Amino acid sequence: MATLFDAAAPRPLADRLRPARIEDIVGQDHLFGPDGPVTRMVQARRLASLVLWGPPGTGKTTLARLLAEATGMRFAALSAVFSSVGDLRKAFAEAAALRDTGRQTLLFVDEIHRFNRAQQDSFLPYVEDGTVTLIGATTENPSFELNGALLSRTQVLVLRRLDEAALTELLIRAEAAEARPLPVDSEARDALVAMADGDGRFLLNMADMLYALPEGEVLDTSRLGQLLQRRMPLYDKAQEGHYNLISALHKSLRGSDVDAALYWFARMLEGGEDPLYVIRRLIRFAVEDIGMADPRALEQAQAAHAAYETLGSPEGELAIAQAVVYLATAPKSNGVYVAYKAARRLAKETGSLMPPMHILNAPTKMMKQLGYGHGYDYDHDAPDAFSGRDYWPEAMGARVIYEPRPRGFERDIAKRLEYWAKLRAERQAEMRAAERAGKARDGKGETS
Repeated sequence: MATLFDAAAPRPLADRLRPARIEDIVGQDHLFGPDGPVTRMVQARRLASLVLWGPPGTGKTTLARLLAEATGMRFAALSAVFSSVGDLRKAFAEAAALRDTGRQTLLFVDEIHRFNRAQQDSFLPYVEDGTVTLIGATTENPSFELNGALLSRTQVLVLRRLDEAALTELLIRAEAAEARPLPVDSEARDALVAMADGDGRFLLNMADMLYALPEGEVLDTSRLGQLLQRRMPLYDKAQEGHYNLISALHKSLRGSDVDAALYWFARMLEGGEDPLYVIRRLIRFAVEDIGMADPRALEQAQAAHAAYETLGSPEGELAIAQAVVYLATAPKSNGVYVAYKAARRLAKETGSLMPPMHILNAPTKMMKQLGYGHGYDYDHDAPDAFSGRDYWPEAMGARVIYEPRPRGFERDIAKRLEYWAKLRAERQAEMRAAERAGKARDGKGETS
């Protein structure tokens, strides 16, 4: 029997099927097609320093090796997880010595995002003077994780998760390598591709496990699920996957696509997201994107929060799903959100202007003598409970900040505001007329 230490032990499928040519890489036609950036570099034999960004199992390490072979460079590899500053210095010194002989070095750094800022800075002079051509591989968004200085000296190439066609091609190659079909029926084969979730290496490792089973058994979907664990969806709650999915949820809600919103909500739960985080974002959505178009939206989001706190998971997640449905199907308005931002800008621009004297309280005799509160009209005593007075600083004059949208409950608010604006104009005209009449009477009294 072959053991871990047996030199004759079969190599894993993922290693045996590692592409030997760039043309053999699957699922990345946007990079390797006739006009792809990698194709052009290889044809010109002039390779720029690159950052390969993509999910696991998309061929980043393989691509780096093949690029070194295609351009005649020496391939050197480091892992940011295991390498120290000393390892970096050694790699740079070896590359410098080799350059003196006329040969260039391709330095591949796996998980380059794990190097700290100072370590990333150490690459700069060696990349700039051509001592090394750097190829960094990362599963994290480079704009979040890599120094701007390093990014400015590299070209970011995005490797896509492998689609169904690419994964199916890998299974065909696996069957050719093993000289027999996978021991699964057609439905289980489709399920196997789905379980890989875009990771070619993971798919081939599962195929390896299936080929290790006794010959003769053909698995259906149920039996396949018993033997193989489903791959957890790619989702890092502290990194880009987290922000991508919450953005997808928020924008699906804003676009009133209830089905997409439920899908992204479920994806977040499947990835292990804290349901309370989702609820907080739903509450924010209710006030930012629905607002007064449906004031009950905020109540629904807060009710989901209370229900989840009472029930916990998984029962409480149904209350969150109900809130998702309510918010997605509610009329949308950012009127309050826009008005709030405008009010903040206006407050910042206008500084410390005093309110008009008539709406200031006068708790002391001196303040009364100074005119605080003089001429205030108590709205409840006015006709229609509306005095129509001006409440703005005298140096500013009235402004329009909140403009209700013609949707949902805000249609009614718009009618109210229109009514009050008309009434205010009438009342203020009456006040101005009364003020002119008073001045005229005072003038006649003084003359006589």
